[in-house]
Amino acid sequence: MTQAPHKTALIVGAGQGLSASLARLFARAGMHVGLASRDVSKLKSLCDETGAVAFDCDVADARQVDRLFQRVDERLSPLDVVVFNPGARVRGPFIDLRRDDVERALSITAMGGFLVAQEAARRMLPRRFGALLFTGASASVKGYPQSAPFAMAKFAVRGLAQSMARELAPQGIHVAHFVIDGAIRNPGRTEAAEPGDTMLDPDAIAETYLHVLRQPKSAWTWEVELRPWTEKF
Repeated sequence: MTQAPHKTALIVGAGQGLSASLARLFARAGMHVGLASRDVSKLKSLCDETGAVAFDCDVADARQVDRLFQRVDERLSPLDVVVFNPGARVRGPFIDLRRDDVERALSITAMGGFLVAQEAARRMLPRRFGALLFTGASASVKGYPQSAPFAMAKFAVRGLAQSMARELAPQGIHVAHFVIDGAIRNPGRTEAAEPGDTMLDPDAIAETYLHVLRQPKSAWTWEVELRPWTEKF
């Protein structure tokens, strides 16, 4: 027996790439969708297309996260699905990294993930139903040179998801982490001119998220790795 249908979904860190594909697919699946972003002006056309509700929020600010969920309670309650999608990149030689930049990156991705997940779990646990989906990256499992802050943050999100899955799954909350091992095809990003798919199709990734949402409780997964068939392991 598959998981009961989810009726509402909040996508945090919404934009024009993967999150837009998720919004469209969730809407087609019959869900009422909320989109949270620091810049809601870029979401107007997507909201018009999907009927989604936009919420402004900087996930690095605990007060804004609290306000986000208060507003979600008014527009999307009860909340069935939360997707955490934000990520902040800081690149450069390790010894040249600015502490303030690193702190900001960790606040958005790592602490932001905790804040959003905690508020979502507080709403799902009384019903013993819901799903928390975290978007990871290659950096969730391997740190690259000149990219220490991104690896630190993504490792933290993976650890958060793993710990939450072990604690909350027995209470009816499905927690899953998605390792996106490669670049995602989206507007403004140029794909290499060579044979084969060198980037992940965001619509294809979204289909996997929906598949995980629909998994039977007897066979839940906590992590999935996705990569183009041309990507090296």
